[in-house]
Amino acid sequence: MISVTEAKNIIRANATPLSPVTVPLQEAAGMVLAADVYARTDIPAFNQSAMDGYAISFEGWQLHKTLNINGEIPAGESELFLLQNDQAIRIFTGAPVPSGADVVVMQEKVEVKDNVLYIQDDQLQAGLNVRIKGSEIKAGELVLAKGQRLTPSAIGFLATTGVAEVTIYPTPSISIIVTGNELQQPGEPLTHGQVYECNSYQLRAALQLLQIDEVPVFKAKDDPHTVKHALTSTLDNSDVVLLTGGVSVGNYDFVPEAAAACGVITLFHKLKQRPGKPLFVGKKGDKLIFGLPGNPSSVLTCFYEYVIPALEQLMQLKNVITTIQAPLAKPYVKTAQLTFFLKGHYDGQTAVPLDSQESYRLRSFAVANCLLCLPEEKMEYQQGDMVEVHLLPA
Repeated sequence: MISVTEAKNIIRANATPLSPVTVPLQEAAGMVLAADVYARTDIPAFNQSAMDGYAISFEGWQLHKTLNINGEIPAGESELFLLQNDQAIRIFTGAPVPSGADVVVMQEKVEVKDNVLYIQDDQLQAGLNVRIKGSEIKAGELVLAKGQRLTPSAIGFLATTGVAEVTIYPTPSISIIVTGNELQQPGEPLTHGQVYECNSYQLRAALQLLQIDEVPVFKAKDDPHTVKHALTSTLDNSDVVLLTGGVSVGNYDFVPEAAAACGVITLFHKLKQRPGKPLFVGKKGDKLIFGLPGNPSSVLTCFYEYVIPALEQLMQLKNVITTIQAPLAKPYVKTAQLTFFLKGHYDGQTAVPLDSQESYRLRSFAVANCLLCLPEEKMEYQQGDMVEVHLLPA
């Protein structure tokens, strides 16, 4: 068995970023830019009114005090206007400020009589309420850098600069193979000896949080030929294959054997941790294969602790799971010299180990918002001891 740290280093060393692709901007939310984006034009592309009001020359107003209103400019107006310094033009938010004007007076701070403008603003100054051409960004400037994750606001910013498509690191193609003769689909009646299959449901849900939606699920009986056939089929069309069950040392645990028969090179098998000690990780070319233990809590724990770091590398994501330090809310004594990942709840101040820590139980995981990482070297923890807390994506 190897340590948790060794295992994570091996995964990061063997997960190669996916080749960038260019996609329409509206399909890029949540993805990571694979190339710098530069502005093609000034934004705003013209001096723009920030208010509904009147465009004037500040110098002209100081000279004349009253101004004749000469026309109006709505947003989207393409006609060019020239303002004389004794004139004002009615203007609306987003409209181009006419040549000769350098101020927009708010409509709430004026009085109009007989088409003459009287300004009642003792704070008026040149440049007020005018968005200067290029004040957001100038042509040729960097809009967003490679490595930036495309949040909704980042998508909006790119759209304001006229970007229609971007080059990003794509989501990997992922397949799930669920092994086990005892599994029954939810919604169907259980016969003696059966359990409901939940691993594909929780894995697909976890992947959806990373915007990986199209994830086929295959069922395989506990038979080496069936598992090998399923793995061979999925490897052809997948960047990552997740298997559940069949990785321990029982008579019906055929995943390592089937993986070897498919040409998969073992990176490691078995870790000094609980839950999830029998985790298998292999590689074929650039494709990664994770043999996750069958117990539901082990599956989800190994997904968060090992699959997500691999996906971060493939998609160039950062900090899908945030790590913090927090004091334990109550004492805890480990029962083995392994790294323990405890289902926990972080309330903003302390980390609480939850009940029902057994690997087959999901009841506590359903309300957990973190995993508490207790290293293998230390066996006993007191209330108030600082521990590593892995905050789970929601």
